[in-house]
Amino acid sequence: MIRTLALSLVLAAPAFAVTVGQPAPAFTATDSNGKVHRLADFKGKPVVLEWTNSGCPFVKKHYGAGNMQETQAAATKAGAVWLTVNSGAPGKQGHVDAKGANAEVAANKAKPTAYLLDPTGAIGRAYDAKTTPHIYVIDAKGNLAYQGAIDDKPTADPADIKGATNLALAALNDVKAGKPVKVATSKPYGCAVKYG
Repeated sequence: MIRTLALSLVLAAPAFAVTVGQPAPAFTATDSNGKVHRLADFKGKPVVLEWTNSGCPFVKKHYGAGNMQETQAAATKAGAVWLTVNSGAPGKQGHVDAKGANAEVAANKAKPTAYLLDPTGAIGRAYDAKTTPHIYVIDAKGNLAYQGAIDDKPTADPADIKGATNLALAALNDVKAGKPVKVATSKPYGCAVKYG
């Protein structure tokens, strides 16, 4: 019995520990248009990873109000790469195939650089992505600079966006300025990532 319990605890732990200031876990993924992306391809540019699930009320809050799209546009205008990641497993709420992902991007008028499909959850587990949304900012050297919530108002109410501090953009601005990120970690909020 003790041996079984120990094994289950090991299996429940993330495959990799993600630590701000350390190299971000490498990955290779196919986007919704069939293009393969590697994190290494973007070295020299900041990268933002955004975990998503269109059925999640917290994701709906940010997309329905236009906040996520505005954040994506501001990030890419500043020279960052924005990768939306869906780690929902087939058969789980929020999972989409390539056609579904492109339909979401079009319906939301979203502005990511690419929408990455992660149906096995390999990328999500490597980053220990817990919620949708969950945001990671990687600096131009490939080190993790921020991980956590998009903002400091952990609710599903779109009215709270107006008074919130956008932690993702604040981190990206610090990275672009070559300064230490003031708030390098925060508690992500939203729906649990629906791994298989």
